[in-house]
Formats: sequence, structure tokens, C-alpha cells
Amino acid sequence: MITIHIQNTNKDLAVPFGMSVQEVAKQEKIHLEYPVMGALINNKVRECAYRIHKPCTVQFFDMTSSYGHLMYIRSLYFILYKAVKETLPPQVKLKILHSISGGKYCELDNLDQPLDQHLVSQLYKRMREIVDSNLPFERVELPTEEAVQIFKNEGLEDKYELLRNRTRIYTSIYKLGNTVNYYFGNLAPSTGVIHLFGLELYESGLLLKGPQQQHPTTLSHTHRVPKLFSVYQDYKKWANTIGIPCVYNVNKKIAEGKIQDIILISEAYHEKILAKIADQINERQSKVVLISGPSSSGKTTSCKRLSVQLGILGYDPVQISVDDFFVEREETPKDENGQYDFESIDAIDLKLFNETLKRLINGEEVPLPTFDFTTGKKLWKGNTIQLKDNSIMVIEGIHCLNPRLTEQIDDNIKFKLFVSALTCISIDQQNPIPTTDNRLIRRIIRDYNYRGYSAKETISRWPSVRRGENRNIFPFQENADAMFNTSLICEMGVLKQYAIPILAAVPENCVEFAEAYRLLKFLTYFKMIPENNIPGTSILREFVGGSKFNY
Repeated sequence: MITIHIQNTNKDLAVPFGMSVQEVAKQEKIHLEYPVMGALINNKVRECAYRIHKPCTVQFFDMTSSYGHLMYIRSLYFILYKAVKETLPPQVKLKILHSISGGKYCELDNLDQPLDQHLVSQLYKRMREIVDSNLPFERVELPTEEAVQIFKNEGLEDKYELLRNRTRIYTSIYKLGNTVNYYFGNLAPSTGVIHLFGLELYESGLLLKGPQQQHPTTLSHTHRVPKLFSVYQDYKKWANTIGIPCVYNVNKKIAEGKIQDIILISEAYHEKILAKIADQINERQSKVVLISGPSSSGKTTSCKRLSVQLGILGYDPVQISVDDFFVEREETPKDENGQYDFESIDAIDLKLFNETLKRLINGEEVPLPTFDFTTGKKLWKGNTIQLKDNSIMVIEGIHCLNPRLTEQIDDNIKFKLFVSALTCISIDQQNPIPTTDNRLIRRIIRDYNYRGYSAKETISRWPSVRRGENRNIFPFQENADAMFNTSLICEMGVLKQYAIPILAAVPENCVEFAEAYRLLKFLTYFKMIPENNIPGTSILREFVGGSKFNY
């Protein structure tokens, strides 16, 4: 017998060696709001089939937790994969590419007929049959050599290439009936748990939808975001053009000693896009450039690199940060928990900000504040600016696409730019890399290097940051005149060496350990890339240091 502590009931319990998480939940009549998806075992995410073999703490979770929600969505990937495999000809390959419009955008390669509503309905019907059959998701541990051979025989070349060079002796594969696949992370106990999903025609592909973590009983309405979708498509097309759609393609370039070429091509691609954006600004004769984007998207470096491109065209860029226009601390609005809501647009002194811009546009010499985040007050240090005939204001801040921020400024002189790290490669064709993982790893490194925060603290704050983005940034992204994807094909290989020691320092006895452990596992897919290969003007320098720009 093994002694465990169940955190949900604050109860110690003796269980037989090898008892599964699901068996413990049934025995103890664990009732959550929704079906048990798995448990944190000593703060590591485990699925229901996991067997307890040593003393531990156990905290059961359902799909309203981030861990359970990820399990739900991954399981949905497998159900769609099985439906495609059993409904369509064997040459058709499913690609699950990226998040968009409240779901995951997918494409079917080698389809010999137009993708239409009839075909989508066929796939949905087969998915529903698989769900109604309540088939178990079976995890099987195999010697890695045996696992990769299975993937090769199944025509899953990307998985074969990804896993065959890993140093692990054993690899986990998943079975769903007679269908096999590999997934980064755990799956639900059975298909019957995946009761709510949607499958729609979207552009030239499919939109696979599951419930949101906060609203597990409904599917979100599909909101078209053509500008964002176009940026994703452009980057995916470009990554395919240079032959690097997946992680194993990057690792292969590293092994061949050719990664420097890919780095230079990626940086040049960034520069080319920024040059095009500068040309658009010039053609429109804009006087104010507004740059917005979510946390760790590289807004600051984008602002500086765009300013260089504008300088080439003869402009004198004047950079202004919205953060210097916060209201005094005691005037800051509070959220539903009574905490200061620094991400609310009402945390900005909108009257002062608009008056400052109007006076600058009118040619006046204007004093600029510097906000002291320690005291929570604006400081007036005698800094003044006056625009020249060739000056252009480049303004950076999370609210820059919100019309309220510059409501007193003529729209005809504004140019709005949205920047984000829209990850353009995948682990493999059915394992997309979430954009949020890209930004979280960037932020963990930056917070540690420049703000004195541990990974534990950054991970703890991340859900609040994400809620603020969903309220204050993403609803306005389609207001942009242009979008810039700041992700780089090689960045995880560079960030890995910085992130690993920071993440490894997260204590096992805190809840943030689960996320740190997941990210450490995620980074094992990437070969290391020396930081000295990265140019001094790269977006990555904003996070790892060594930038040619002053921040």
C-alpha cells in the first residue's frame, strides 16, 4: 500500500501499488464540475491511466483547468486525424496549423476533390461516431527505435524524422482503436469525454473548434479575422518555400552546419517586411504610427527597426511610449478582485496623451513625462520635444489599436501596426506550436534578465496577462493597417539555452512547477543554436541581451 494525499479533499489515503488515477477518483467519488481529465501528481500533469507507484500528492482536474483544456484539444486533434484517415484516401495528409477565430485552422494535403461542405459533414459525422463509441486513448511506451518505425510505416515522416534522433530510450505513442499517432502532452481518458466540438469550412481549409476553458459548455462564434489569417498564411507559405515547416527541418539544418544561412534569411525576411511597411506609411503620408501587440511580441524592437526603415526614407522618427502616460497610482482603476488593473485603457491619462499629441502635431514644443513605476507617479524632468518638418511619431503601447487612445487625433494621419510572434513552424504536422508558448518563453527570459522575476513568478502572472490581452489587445487587432510577425524559425534553438536553467529553478512543491516541467519537455525537441549567431538588431536581442539598440 502507498500513502497519498488528495488535495481536492485534503485527505490522506492508502492505495494499492499501481492503482490508476481514474480508479482513485472513482473510489473516492471525486466530483468536479466536469469529468475528471487527469491529475497533478507531485505537480506533474498525469492522465487518468497513470498508475501510482510512490507516495505523492494528487490534485484532480477537469477541462476548466489549463491542463485539462489542453488534454481536451489534443484529444480532439486525434479524433479528427482518425476521421480523416478512415474517411479519405490514404494519400490525404492532415495538417493542424495554428489558432484562428476561436479554433484551430487545418488543411488537407493531396486531396483529389474540392473541400466542400459535404466533405466537412462526412468528417464531422465520423468524428461524432468516434466520440459516441467512447474509445479509450491508450498510451503505450515503446523502445524509440520501434516507435519511429511505426510512424514511418504509417506515413508519418515528420514524426519519424523528429523522434529518431532523440536520445530517449523509450517513446510514448497513442492508440485510438487501430489508429496510432504521437502527441506532445497527455490525452483525455476516452473519446466520450470530448462531447462538444465543431468542424467548419474556413477559407481553403477546416476550422476545428472545441470549447474554451472559461466556457466549457459552448463553442465560440466564428469571427473572421482576414488580416491575421493572411499573415499566418504568408509565413507558412514562406516556411514551406525555404523547406522548414517543422522542427525536425530546423534540427537537420543545425546538424548539417547550415543554420547560419537560415538565420540570415529569417532576419532578412523580417527586414524586408518592415521596409514594405515603411513604404506604406510613406505612401499614406502618415504623421503618427501606432504599434500594438501582446506581451513579449517584440514591440519595442519592432518600433526601433521600423524607425530605421523610416529614416532611410528621410523621416526623423520620434519614439513615444504610452507607458509614460499612466494615471497616478491612486487614480488607477481596479479589477474585479480589487487589484490595480494596469492593463485597462483607463489606466492611461487619455486627456493628457491626446493633448500632447495635438500640440506636437501643431508644431509646439511639448514637455514629456516619465512614469516612475516605483512611486506610481509621472515625473517631469524637463524633457521636451518639438517635431521637425520631416518628423514622424512612432508610438508603442498595448492600447495603440484601441480607437479611444487617440480619439482626438485625425484618423487620416494615423498608421496602425499590430505585431505578434505568430509561430510559423510546428513540432510536426499534427502538433502545432502555440503562439502563447513562444511568447511565454520569451517573457520568462526577459523577466529574469531585466526585471528580477523568477520563472515561478512569471508563470504565476501569465494567466492574468493573457486575460488582459483578450480584453484590451486582440479585439482591436483587425483595426491594423499592417501586421508584422516577429517570430523567427530558429528562435527556440536560441532561447533554449537561456530558458532551461531558469525553468529548472522552479521548485517542485509549487503549482507553477507543472508548467515549467511542460516547457522544459517542449524544449527537448529543439537542438541548441549558439547565441553568437544572432545579429545585434534581431528581435531576439530584446530578450537575451546584446542588442545594438538602447532600450
